[in-house]
Amino acid sequence: MHLDVHDLREFYYRSPLGRAAQKVVRDELVRLWPEAKAQTVAGFGFAVPLLRPFLGEARRVIALMPGPQGVMPWPADGPNVSVLCEDTLWPLASGSVDKLVLMHGLETSDHPMTLLDECWRVLGPGGRAVFVVPNRTGLWSRSDATPFGFGRPYSLGQLEKQLRDVGLIPTKTLSTLYQPPSSRKIWRRLAKPLEGAGRHIPMFAAGGVLMVEVTKQIPQPKRPGLAQAVKRPLRVLEGMGGPVVKPV
Repeated sequence: MHLDVHDLREFYYRSPLGRAAQKVVRDELVRLWPEAKAQTVAGFGFAVPLLRPFLGEARRVIALMPGPQGVMPWPADGPNVSVLCEDTLWPLASGSVDKLVLMHGLETSDHPMTLLDECWRVLGPGGRAVFVVPNRTGLWSRSDATPFGFGRPYSLGQLEKQLRDVGLIPTKTLSTLYQPPSSRKIWRRLAKPLEGAGRHIPMFAAGGVLMVEVTKQIPQPKRPGLAQAVKRPLRVLEGMGGPVVKPV
Protein backbone atom coordinates (compact mmCIF):
# COMPACT_ATOMS: atom_id res chain seq x y z
CA MET A 1 0.00 0.00 0.00
CA HIS A 2 1.33 3.42 -0.97
CA LEU A 3 2.09 6.11 1.58
CA ASP A 4 0.23 9.41 1.44
CA VAL A 5 1.90 12.14 -0.59
CA HIS A 6 1.49 14.64 2.27
CA ASP A 7 3.42 12.38 4.67
CA LEU A 8 6.18 11.92 2.10
CA ARG A 9 6.40 15.65 1.47
CA GLU A 10 6.60 16.39 5.19
CA PHE A 11 9.40 13.86 5.65
CA TYR A 12 11.60 14.86 2.71
CA TYR A 13 11.08 18.61 2.78
CA ARG A 14 10.30 19.48 6.40
CA SER A 15 12.30 17.09 8.63
CA PRO A 16 16.11 17.17 9.12
CA LEU A 17 16.28 13.39 8.78
CA GLY A 18 14.32 13.44 5.52
CA ARG A 19 16.44 16.22 4.02
CA ALA A 20 19.58 14.30 4.96
CA ALA A 21 18.26 11.09 3.39
CA GLN A 22 17.22 13.00 0.27
CA LYS A 23 20.71 14.41 -0.19
CA VAL A 24 22.49 11.09 0.31
CA VAL A 25 20.35 9.16 -2.18
CA ARG A 26 20.30 12.01 -4.71
CA ASP A 27 24.10 12.36 -4.60
CA GLU A 28 24.47 8.63 -5.34
CA LEU A 29 22.08 8.94 -8.28
CA VAL A 30 24.04 11.88 -9.70
CA ARG A 31 27.23 9.81 -9.45
CA LEU A 32 25.53 7.13 -11.54
CA TRP A 33 24.01 9.64 -13.98
CA PRO A 34 26.21 12.75 -14.12
CA GLU A 35 24.32 14.16 -17.11
CA ALA A 36 21.01 13.89 -18.94
CA LYS A 37 21.39 16.43 -21.71
CA ALA A 38 18.49 16.39 -24.18
CA GLN A 39 17.07 13.24 -22.58
CA THR A 40 13.67 12.34 -21.14
CA VAL A 41 13.91 11.62 -17.42
CA ALA A 42 10.96 10.14 -15.52
CA GLY A 43 10.39 9.19 -11.91
CA PHE A 44 7.69 6.99 -10.38
CA GLY A 45 6.44 6.81 -6.79
CA PHE A 46 7.83 9.70 -4.81
CA ALA A 47 10.96 10.30 -6.86
CA VAL A 48 10.80 14.10 -7.00
CA PRO A 49 13.56 14.57 -4.37
CA LEU A 50 15.90 12.86 -6.84
CA LEU A 51 14.79 14.59 -10.05
CA ARG A 52 15.78 18.20 -9.37
CA PRO A 53 19.39 17.87 -10.71
CA PHE A 54 17.96 16.98 -14.14
CA LEU A 55 15.53 19.89 -14.50
CA GLY A 56 18.09 22.21 -16.05
CA GLU A 57 19.52 20.02 -18.82
CA ALA A 58 17.02 17.24 -19.59
CA ARG A 59 14.72 17.66 -22.58
CA ARG A 60 11.81 16.64 -20.39
CA VAL A 61 11.32 15.66 -16.73
CA ILE A 62 8.16 13.80 -15.67
CA ALA A 63 7.16 12.92 -12.10
CA LEU A 64 4.65 10.05 -12.12
CA MET A 65 2.75 9.72 -8.84
CA PRO A 66 0.48 6.70 -8.22
CA GLY A 67 -3.21 7.25 -7.54
CA PRO A 68 -3.31 5.61 -4.07
CA GLN A 69 -0.45 7.88 -2.98
CA GLY A 70 -1.80 11.12 -4.40
CA VAL A 71 -0.08 13.89 -6.31
CA MET A 72 1.42 17.25 -5.47
CA PRO A 73 2.55 20.02 -7.82
CA TRP A 74 6.30 19.95 -8.41
CA PRO A 75 8.63 21.78 -8.62
CA ALA A 76 7.42 24.62 -6.42
CA ASP A 77 9.58 27.15 -8.27
CA GLY A 78 8.73 26.27 -11.86
CA PRO A 79 6.16 24.81 -14.26
CA ASN A 80 4.48 21.69 -12.89
CA VAL A 81 5.83 18.36 -14.24
CA SER A 82 4.02 15.94 -11.90
CA VAL A 83 1.07 13.82 -13.00
CA LEU A 84 -1.29 11.38 -11.27
CA CYS A 85 -1.40 7.92 -12.86
CA GLU A 86 -2.23 4.28 -12.30
CA ASP A 87 0.50 2.01 -10.95
CA THR A 88 0.57 -0.09 -14.07
CA LEU A 89 -0.74 2.26 -16.76
CA TRP A 90 1.47 5.29 -17.34
CA PRO A 91 0.65 8.11 -19.77
CA LEU A 92 3.93 7.63 -21.62
CA ALA A 93 4.63 6.25 -25.07
CA SER A 94 6.51 2.95 -25.35
CA GLY A 95 10.26 3.46 -25.60
CA SER A 96 10.03 7.18 -24.79
CA VAL A 97 12.12 7.35 -21.59
CA ASP A 98 15.91 7.58 -21.47
CA LYS A 99 16.30 7.55 -17.69
CA LEU A 100 13.80 6.24 -15.13
CA VAL A 101 14.04 6.25 -11.34
CA LEU A 102 11.66 4.58 -8.87
CA MET A 103 11.56 5.45 -5.18
CA HIS A 104 8.68 4.48 -2.86
CA GLY A 105 7.05 2.88 -5.87
CA LEU A 106 8.02 -0.77 -6.26
CA GLU A 107 7.98 -1.92 -2.62
CA THR A 108 4.55 -0.38 -2.00
CA SER A 109 2.83 -1.53 -5.21
CA ASP A 110 0.13 -4.22 -5.06
CA HIS A 111 1.22 -5.44 -8.51
CA PRO A 112 5.03 -5.29 -8.56
CA MET A 113 5.60 -7.51 -11.59
CA THR A 114 3.07 -5.65 -13.73
CA LEU A 115 4.67 -2.40 -12.59
CA LEU A 116 8.07 -3.72 -13.73
CA ASP A 117 6.54 -4.63 -17.09
CA GLU A 118 5.45 -1.01 -17.41
CA CYS A 119 9.00 0.13 -16.61
CA TRP A 120 10.30 -2.14 -19.38
CA ARG A 121 7.70 -0.79 -21.82
CA VAL A 122 8.49 2.91 -21.42
CA LEU A 123 12.29 2.54 -21.48
CA GLY A 124 13.83 3.26 -24.84
CA PRO A 125 16.74 1.37 -26.47
CA GLY A 126 19.80 2.02 -24.35
CA GLY A 127 17.64 3.52 -21.62
CA ARG A 128 18.49 2.98 -17.97
CA ALA A 129 16.49 2.76 -14.76
CA VAL A 130 17.44 2.94 -11.08
CA PHE A 131 15.36 1.25 -8.40
CA VAL A 132 15.66 2.59 -4.85
CA VAL A 133 14.17 0.17 -2.31
CA PRO A 134 14.45 -0.55 1.44
CA ASN A 135 17.25 -2.95 2.30
CA ARG A 136 15.83 -5.90 4.20
CA THR A 137 18.89 -6.12 6.47
CA GLY A 138 19.24 -2.37 7.02
CA LEU A 139 18.07 -0.26 9.95
CA TRP A 140 15.83 2.01 7.85
CA SER A 141 13.43 -0.80 6.87
CA ARG A 142 12.87 -1.51 10.59
CA SER A 143 11.87 2.02 11.52
CA ASP A 144 8.34 3.36 11.14
CA ALA A 145 9.75 6.88 11.45
CA THR A 146 10.77 6.93 7.77
CA PRO A 147 9.02 5.98 4.49
CA PHE A 148 11.54 3.17 4.03
CA GLY A 149 9.88 1.36 6.94
CA PHE A 150 6.75 0.70 4.84
CA GLY A 151 6.15 -1.80 2.07
CA ARG A 152 8.21 -4.87 1.22
CA PRO A 153 11.93 -4.59 1.99
CA TYR A 154 14.23 -6.43 -0.42
CA SER A 155 17.45 -8.34 -0.31
CA LEU A 156 19.71 -7.72 -3.30
CA GLY A 157 19.10 -11.24 -4.61
CA GLN A 158 15.31 -10.86 -4.44
CA LEU A 159 15.36 -7.53 -6.25
CA GLU A 160 17.73 -8.67 -8.99
CA LYS A 161 15.63 -11.79 -9.66
CA GLN A 162 12.42 -9.77 -10.06
CA LEU A 163 14.17 -7.35 -12.40
CA ARG A 164 15.71 -10.10 -14.56
CA ASP A 165 12.37 -11.90 -14.82
CA VAL A 166 10.92 -8.94 -16.75
CA GLY A 167 14.01 -8.25 -18.86
CA LEU A 168 15.63 -5.50 -16.77
CA ILE A 169 19.28 -6.49 -16.46
CA PRO A 170 21.23 -5.13 -13.46
CA THR A 171 24.41 -3.27 -14.42
CA LYS A 172 25.37 -1.61 -11.11
CA THR A 173 24.36 -2.21 -7.51
CA LEU A 174 25.11 -0.29 -4.35
CA SER A 175 23.75 0.44 -0.90
CA THR A 176 23.58 3.75 0.90
CA LEU A 177 22.06 5.43 3.97
CA TYR A 178 24.48 3.99 6.51
CA GLN A 179 23.53 6.59 9.11
CA PRO A 180 20.88 5.46 11.63
CA PRO A 181 17.28 6.61 10.95
CA SER A 182 17.38 8.94 13.95
CA SER A 183 16.80 12.68 14.29
CA ARG A 184 19.04 12.95 17.35
CA LYS A 185 21.65 15.65 16.91
CA ILE A 186 24.60 13.36 17.63
CA TRP A 187 23.68 11.11 14.68
CA ARG A 188 23.05 14.12 12.44
CA ARG A 189 26.60 15.30 13.17
CA LEU A 190 28.03 11.84 12.44
CA ALA A 191 25.99 11.31 9.25
CA LYS A 192 28.66 12.35 6.76
CA PRO A 193 31.49 10.22 8.27
CA LEU A 194 29.16 7.22 8.50
CA GLU A 195 28.16 7.51 4.83
CA GLY A 196 31.80 7.81 3.77
CA ALA A 197 32.82 4.79 5.82
CA GLY A 198 29.91 2.73 4.53
CA ARG A 199 30.80 3.38 0.88
CA HIS A 200 34.39 2.26 1.33
CA ILE A 201 33.88 -0.51 3.89
CA PRO A 202 30.55 -2.18 3.01
CA MET A 203 30.81 -4.68 5.87
CA PHE A 204 30.88 -1.79 8.36
CA ALA A 205 27.06 -1.72 8.41
CA ALA A 206 24.12 -2.59 6.17
CA GLY A 207 22.97 0.39 4.14
CA GLY A 208 19.39 1.45 4.66
CA VAL A 209 18.49 1.32 0.97
CA LEU A 210 19.57 -0.61 -2.10
CA MET A 211 20.06 1.12 -5.44
CA VAL A 212 20.13 -1.05 -8.56
CA GLU A 213 20.73 0.35 -12.05
CA VAL A 214 19.35 -1.71 -14.94
CA THR A 215 19.23 -1.69 -18.70
CA LYS A 216 16.52 -3.08 -20.96
CA GLN A 217 16.80 -6.54 -22.50
CA ILE A 218 15.30 -6.93 -25.96
CA PRO A 219 13.22 -8.98 -26.57
CA GLN A 220 11.52 -9.21 -23.18
CA PRO A 221 11.72 -12.74 -21.74
CA LYS A 222 8.54 -14.80 -21.56
CA ARG A 223 7.12 -15.62 -18.14
CA PRO A 224 4.77 -18.43 -17.12
CA GLY A 225 1.13 -17.43 -17.04
CA LEU A 226 -1.09 -15.91 -19.68
CA ALA A 227 1.07 -16.84 -22.67
CA GLN A 228 0.76 -20.55 -21.87
CA ALA A 229 -2.95 -20.29 -21.16
CA VAL A 230 -3.69 -18.64 -24.49
CA LYS A 231 -2.13 -21.56 -26.35
CA ARG A 232 -5.19 -23.58 -25.28
CA PRO A 233 -8.13 -21.23 -25.86
CA LEU A 234 -11.59 -22.07 -24.58
CA ARG A 235 -13.72 -23.80 -27.19
CA VAL A 236 -16.91 -22.08 -26.16
CA LEU A 237 -18.35 -21.92 -29.69
CA GLU A 238 -17.51 -25.47 -30.74
CA GLY A 239 -20.50 -27.37 -32.04
CA MET A 240 -22.43 -24.29 -33.00
CA GLY A 241 -23.46 -24.05 -36.59
CA GLY A 242 -22.48 -21.22 -38.88
CA PRO A 243 -24.93 -18.66 -40.26
CA VAL A 244 -27.74 -20.04 -42.34
CA VAL A 245 -27.67 -18.70 -45.91
CA LYS A 246 -31.02 -18.94 -47.66
CA PRO A 247 -31.01 -19.45 -51.41
CA VAL A 248 -32.14 -16.45 -53.44
